[in-house]
Amino acid sequence: MSDAYAGGCACGAVRYEISDAPVFSNHCQCLDCQSISGAGHGSYLTFPSRAKVRLEGQAREWEMIADSGEAKTRGFCGACGAPVYQTYPARPDLFTIHAASLDDPARFAPQAVTYAARAHAWDRLDPALPMFAEMPPG
Repeated sequence: MSDAYAGGCACGAVRYEISDAPVFSNHCQCLDCQSISGAGHGSYLTFPSRAKVRLEGQAREWEMIADSGEAKTRGFCGACGAPVYQTYPARPDLFTIHAASLDDPARFAPQAVTYAARAHAWDRLDPALPMFAEMPPG
């Protein structure tokens, strides 16, 4: 069995395999992540080296300005619409995947909650996790 993180969209048209360990795993409660997920937060794993990511299929991408004021590019499947990844023009080595896109979502182990200032009372996350009003410095 490989230690690589593998996953993709709901229909399988976009797939990834990442031979690296995540440097950050978080739930994000910003309004953008709420909108993308259709829930009260998005859950993510961020990897340090885009060079260790193998991406198959043709994702559609769109760029947006995040709450931080910096641009980010969201990759999703053009066939099923499932969100798969995010990249950041200001930090091109980073590659972030949606935890629910993992073949084995149990590998997701959140370390923190970001943008907790945007949380809704009905979206209750593990109170033992460190909560940051915005994105922690890093």
